[in-house]
Amino acid sequence: MKKSVLLIVSCLLYMAAFSSAKAEKDTMVIKTNLGVMKAVFLEESPKHVALYKERIKMGAFDGTLFFRVVPGFMIQGGSPDSRNAEPGKRVGMGSTQYLLSPEFNKEHVAVKGMIAAPRQPDNINPQKKSDCSQFFIVQGKPYRSGYLDTLEMAKNNPLKNAWWKENYMPHKAQMDSLKAVNRKEFARQYKAYRAEMQAYLENHPDALVFSEEERQVLTTQGGELKLNNEYTYFAKVVEGLEVIDAIARLKCDKNERPLQDVKILSVTLQ
Repeated sequence: MKKSVLLIVSCLLYMAAFSSAKAEKDTMVIKTNLGVMKAVFLEESPKHVALYKERIKMGAFDGTLFFRVVPGFMIQGGSPDSRNAEPGKRVGMGSTQYLLSPEFNKEHVAVKGMIAAPRQPDNINPQKKSDCSQFFIVQGKPYRSGYLDTLEMAKNNPLKNAWWKENYMPHKAQMDSLKAVNRKEFARQYKAYRAEMQAYLENHPDALVFSEEERQVLTTQGGELKLNNEYTYFAKVVEGLEVIDAIARLKCDKNERPLQDVKILSVTLQ
């Protein structure tokens, strides 16, 4: 009986520890003087996630500022030189101590709330290394559904045409003959070709196919598609999106620093 009790207690302690570890893995809490944001980490960027978690545990972002705000685009913060910065001082130089090779991911669409590591321009940073001493959060703007359709067509039509030429055109004469004698069977086979082409697009690294979820977010909450595949995204805000808007509404100086300091009180793991 005593052994059974001890076993049950051990199991409970293990489950509690596992639950705590899982929560720490999944949640990043950003507390500011304008509100709180909670974000989940993106497992597709393991090196960035690991480094940011390490820095968060060190308190590296506590007391820094959201020092750059571009309404309808993004808010940027966390740079060490923004801590205790005098009003009006230009900050955001970051640090070369925390450079990391990029982990670009085609699946990471820059919807509102996506958190990324900034980087220096290509002319001085051809390897596109991330500066993990700071971060930015996408605000963006809502898109019309028709505009997303246009983007998909512009990107995918050359791929579609190439696939169709290689896979359908060699059988076109046979399909035309089938159409003349059995339209129902022709329609079935034609539909199968189209489905195969769509599957090809969805798995092609150069294709652009927005999921229904992505379309919903982009047309309601917004995003900034120009940021796709240009930065490494390591987390996504799931609570407190309104805080992004509150920060983006602030008046800024010529260096895009808010006239009213937006202090990052703490960034923690929960």
